[in-house]
Amino acid sequence: MKKKVLSIILSAAMAATLLAGCGNAAQETNTPAAETPAEETGETEETEAPAGETDSEGGAVYAFVSKSAGNPFNERQAAGFEEAVADLGGTAIVKHPEAATADAQISVIQSLISQEVDSICVAANDENALEPALREAADAGIKVCSVDSTVNVASRLTHVNQAGVTEIGQCLMDAVYDITGGEGQWAILSATSQAANQNAWIESMKSIMEDEKYAGLELVEVAYGDDEPIKSTDQTQALLQKYPDLKVICAPTTVGIAAAAKVLQDQKSSVKLTGLGLPSEMAEYIGDDDAHSCPYMFLWNPIDLGRLGAYTSAALVNGDITGAEGDTFTAGDMGDYTIVKAGDGGTEIILGAPFKFDPSNIEEWKEVY
Repeated sequence: MKKKVLSIILSAAMAATLLAGCGNAAQETNTPAAETPAEETGETEETEAPAGETDSEGGAVYAFVSKSAGNPFNERQAAGFEEAVADLGGTAIVKHPEAATADAQISVIQSLISQEVDSICVAANDENALEPALREAADAGIKVCSVDSTVNVASRLTHVNQAGVTEIGQCLMDAVYDITGGEGQWAILSATSQAANQNAWIESMKSIMEDEKYAGLELVEVAYGDDEPIKSTDQTQALLQKYPDLKVICAPTTVGIAAAAKVLQDQKSSVKLTGLGLPSEMAEYIGDDDAHSCPYMFLWNPIDLGRLGAYTSAALVNGDITGAEGDTFTAGDMGDYTIVKAGDGGTEIILGAPFKFDPSNIEEWKEVY
């Protein structure tokens, strides 16, 4: 993430702490979507366009629909979305559904259609169930894209993705290689066996392992914690019992990595951990010494992901792109992006490589999300 953005967010967090004396992660940043009761109820949040803006961007209304209220990752996305819309001189509407369900999102989308917004950017709870509502939006002239969690090809013009499957697989595989020293047993703790993104990342890791560089590594098991803390804890303990020579567990799931980190650290295990995790949940486990279970991990930059969703929405509204493969546009100070073919046959825009969290930056990032 840009240093400027991080500085603004952290400064706002410090100011809020001095004034209020306490607060949760959603209250520590100076972002309207994270500070008002409307977010908790799923009601509309609006950021008005700055006075004096009269260009085509200034007249547009850009909507962001998250998965649900109270989701720290989505709240940070919303903050980035609003920031970019402010840079564009437009109006942002942020909607956080009351529940993480397709029905709740459909209700929100229908409300946005009636408000005649110019664009909808949605992090989908269900890839297919939103199609009728999003088709209705498209028929009304609203430009639709998805972000983070995709909708099907028939429901969107393009998708804003955190990182490519190969990039994720490569960074995780290289982390395993680094932490093990290039040899020994390791295991994967995934979410559910049906999770499409998890399975794609795991297959990418397996494919990368075929390179001679990784010949000294032995993947002993792919375990599934179903994104449930208790089951993920049980699966971690089972891996430790079954494989006494285990060196590393890689958990490409935020729930799994948090559960595994606690087990390993509480048991003072020599087994180390890496994967994809939330800084606020993993800060106490990040360290490069024997007292900490996770030397480093990765995740996406949710604020930049939200910003890119806003810039993509604006490019669609302004006619700079149609969502077709090969289209290019400039996303403000984030630079130039090219639309590429997605694995589902549609198109997508890839934010960039996963972001690394380690002892040098975890204390700052745990205050962000």
